[in-house]
Amino acid sequence: MQMIYSAQEMNRTIQQLKEKGQTIGFVPTMGYLHEGHQSLIRHAKAMCDIVVLSIFVNPAQFGPNEDFETYPRDIKRDKIIAEKEGVNIVFNPNVDEMYPLGESMLVTVKDRVDVLCGSSRPGHFDGVATILVKLFNIVMPDKVFFGLKDAQQVAVVDSMIKNFHYPIQLVPCQTIREKDGLAKSSRNIRLSSDERKEAVHLYQGLKEGLLLVNKGERSAAHIKSQVTLYLETHLRLGKIDYVEVLGYPDLQSKELLNGRFIIACAVQYEHARLIDNIVANVNNKLEGEPYAANINEK
Repeated sequence: MQMIYSAQEMNRTIQQLKEKGQTIGFVPTMGYLHEGHQSLIRHAKAMCDIVVLSIFVNPAQFGPNEDFETYPRDIKRDKIIAEKEGVNIVFNPNVDEMYPLGESMLVTVKDRVDVLCGSSRPGHFDGVATILVKLFNIVMPDKVFFGLKDAQQVAVVDSMIKNFHYPIQLVPCQTIREKDGLAKSSRNIRLSSDERKEAVHLYQGLKEGLLLVNKGERSAAHIKSQVTLYLETHLRLGKIDYVEVLGYPDLQSKELLNGRFIIACAVQYEHARLIDNIVANVNNKLEGEPYAANINEK
C-alpha cells in the first residue's frame, strides 16, 4: 500500500496508472475508519482496478461551534485497516496542502442544502463541495463511493458531478449498521452508555415511517408527524434536531410521496450529533443498494 501526502505526487501517480489503462475507484473519508468505510472500500475493489482512499479532516465543513478539533483521528489505525482491506493508495494530505492559500476560494452550493443538515449547518455543504472539487481534480477517479448514511451529501455530490461535468460515476452504498440497527459512525464513540442504548430508536422511528408507506400512506406530513411522535416518546437524553420526509435526490418537499423519497432525522446528544435516514421508493420499497443503482437516472 502506498502512502501519498502531496497533491502533486498524487496527481502524477494517477496519471501514470491511467496511462496503463487502470480504472480508479475513490473513497473520500475523514478517517477514523469503521465498517461503513470498509464496505465502501470493498465495493470499490470489486468495481475498479485501483482503490484510492483519502483521509483528510476538512476544516471548511465544520462550523465555528462544531467539533473539528475533537473529531476522532487515528492515522496509524486507519493505515492498518486500509492495508487489510486492500487499498492501493492512501492520500493523506495536511491542511496546508489542500488549502495552500487558505479558504480564499470556496464552492457555493445553492440546491439541495436548505433542508436536513444543511438548514442548521450553514456553509457546511459549501465546505464539502469545495474539498471534493479539489480531491476530484487531484485523484481523477472513474468511480466515487459514498455511503447513503449521509444521503444529503450523496444528493449534493450527485448534483455537483452533473453541474461540473465530471466524468465520474457516483456509486452510493447502503448504510452499514450495528446489530441493533444503529448506523455506524465515527461519532458513536462519544455516546455515553445510556445514550448508546437510546440511540437505536433513531432507526426504529424511521422504520415506523417506512411501515406506513408500505401500508399505503402517501401523506408526507402524516409520516413525518408519526416518526416525530415515535422519537419524542422514546428519546429521553437526545434532542430532536429535525425529522423530514422529502423527495430524493432532489430533496424537495412533497405533499404526497411518489417515486423515490427519504425519511431522515438528526438527534443531538451531549457530545455527538447523530443522523440517520431511509431512502426508498414507493414502488419497490427497497432501501440502499437496489435503489442506489438508479441514483443517476433522471
